[in-house]
Amino acid sequence: MKNAILIVILFVVVSACGSLGPDQNYYTGMKERKFLRQNKEAVVSSLDGPLKTYRVNRDERFYILATFENERLTKLEEREIRPLWMDGRSTQDSVRVR
Repeated sequence: MKNAILIVILFVVVSACGSLGPDQNYYTGMKERKFLRQNKEAVVSSLDGPLKTYRVNRDERFYILATFENERLTKLEEREIRPLWMDGRSTQDSVRVR
């Protein structure tokens, strides 16, 4: 009997700890308010009528674009940040030296 009670208590404690962690799951239909609570560093990338797009940096190489329509998540994209040296190189290649 003691073992059963101990197992139930252990299960409750472990499940409670798991629910306190950050929830970074995004899904279609997610409310804009919940997204902004999870991502306090989100910035507005564009506003176009009822569409709002937020940008969230995941790390130094990737960012997320989350598009909301009528306060619901409709589109989620993950993109890679282009290195600065690639931007400078493309402009140098297009200029001819005489």
